[in-house]
Amino acid sequence: MSVATPEQSSTAQNASTDTRRPVVACQQLTKTFKDFWMRDRARAVDKLDLVVREKEIFGLLGPNGSGKSTTIKLILGLLKPTSGRVMVFDKPTTHVATKSRIGYLPEESYLYPFLNARETLDYYGKLFRLDAKTRANRIDELLEMVGLTHAQFRPVREYSKGMQRRIGIAQALINDPDLLILDEPTTGLDPIGTRQVKDLILELGRRGKSIILSSHLLTDVEDVVDRMVILYGGKIRGEGTCEELLSSKERTTIETDELDDATIAEIDEVIRRRSSGGKSILSVSSPRQRLEELFLGIVEKAQADRMSTSGVTKGGETASFLKSAAAAAPVVGDELIESLLNNTDESTDTPEQEAPQAESADEAAPVVESTEDTDSGLISELLNDSDEVADEPVTHSPEASAPTEPEHKSEEYDESVIDSLLDGSDEEPENKG
Repeated sequence: MSVATPEQSSTAQNASTDTRRPVVACQQLTKTFKDFWMRDRARAVDKLDLVVREKEIFGLLGPNGSGKSTTIKLILGLLKPTSGRVMVFDKPTTHVATKSRIGYLPEESYLYPFLNARETLDYYGKLFRLDAKTRANRIDELLEMVGLTHAQFRPVREYSKGMQRRIGIAQALINDPDLLILDEPTTGLDPIGTRQVKDLILELGRRGKSIILSSHLLTDVEDVVDRMVILYGGKIRGEGTCEELLSSKERTTIETDELDDATIAEIDEVIRRRSSGGKSILSVSSPRQRLEELFLGIVEKAQADRMSTSGVTKGGETASFLKSAAAAAPVVGDELIESLLNNTDESTDTPEQEAPQAESADEAAPVVESTEDTDSGLISELLNDSDEVADEPVTHSPEASAPTEPEHKSEEYDESVIDSLLDGSDEEPENKG
């Protein structure tokens, strides 16, 4: 009989007392890939149970082949589970209305290389049926947020991998999603971009977004997530908050101002005297600045000195349209049916609305008919002239009727010309003789 650890008991208690509505819920979710003969080839996800709640930044961790990307595809409805079930916004993954509430950044951003950044975002905005004014405003804010305003008219094929990653993040936010799924969002980004993405994730979490973050860079996940699971072999091997999973119960850290050797020796003596088991100070070291902090400090100083760069610039503030999830009211259920019926009624009224156009077309018709009448009158006149010419042989001599036979005259003329040429060719040899 296994006994739950205090950490596991605390996690279970927190999960049971959390009253936030689930955004994603997986129950006994399993995905098995089969070969050509329908034999089991690999079980990528094995009886997975997890819940992602509203306003939660959720980390999905694990080594390569642990089932992270497969789980994401099952949540998005790109793959069909072998068994079990998954619900998104209390709906099956096949429910179309939920798609507009999801933003997705895949591990590899497949963008159209001939489009520039602005055209790319405009294209995705049209897929979500955003009007032109809304698209323009959101594109401006997103380009400023990811630091690509100065390069917005360059083709995407000229972007570095990090710049393409930035435009991929912008396209995942163009629809102001309630659920944001990020698969390796910091891949290819420099430390500046990595820091900006982490700050963006934290800001979106504060604004009420639900975020699923999958990454191999554990330090990035550690800095932003509220709760995480660690997968291996398609199963959950660890689950909880960062504090629950990372706190060490075997060591104690005391941080003070700088101490001299005598003070340290005195503290060590106190620890040895008052503790049992020979406990003492294990090591003494000065705190060291993180490499990320050093790097960002150098870059910020260079930017303050206004040094030029051809790369990305410092990103701006988070786009204002990325409001809280509660403010977004998606059209679902009866409202969706009503909107479809309204669209149908508008389409049935189209013939009546086109009636004025038909009247205007009728008004313009006389102009066309007058042209046709002119052409037909000219043809009739020519036909009448030809009839009069045909009637002339009745009142004139046969010689006068000769002009009415142009074909016969042309043949006689052609023969005489040919005869004259032949006669001329016959005379030339005699002159030479």
